Amino acid sequence: MTAASKPFSPQEGFFWKTKTLEEMSNAEWESLCDGCARCCLEKLEDEDTGKIYFTHVSCKLLDAGLCACKDYSNRTELVPDCVRLTPENVRTLNWLPPSCGYKLVAEGRDLYWWHPLISGDPNTVHEAGVSVRAVAPAETGAAQKAATILKSARQ
Repeated sequence: MTAASKPFSPQEGFFWKTKTLEEMSNAEWESLCDGCARCCLEKLEDEDTGKIYFTHVSCKLLDAGLCACKDYSNRTELVPDCVRLTPENVRTLNWLPPSCGYKLVAEGRDLYWWHPLISGDPNTVHEAGVSVRAVAPAETGAAQKAATILKSARQ
């Protein structure tokens, strides 16, 4: 009996299909980010179920209109709980959105049609309605706002 063959992917041959996350250059690694900024939203975890809830409250450094960090190179110093994604942690972080390019590649899956590496256009992530563009106010008293959101979600 032979092993089942791997399903065909139209993305075969692209660097994210031929290299491991660890083998990628910094530019290749960074290009896996689709620019949705969903990882920059405050998240809550239900203690009973472990379910992750994305709020509409963003990190204070997120420019929600651009879906980009205002100080990307210094973000972990300015926001101590900012998580710098690495090949190691993208495989284990349970709060990354299911459409996250890092997560998809780590799982050996194809990128979505709206990912800039597929579409060739950084705006398709916004046009597809996947990003947080203009819906995420900056963090100010985020813990209190997030608790209110979770409480209303449970009702």
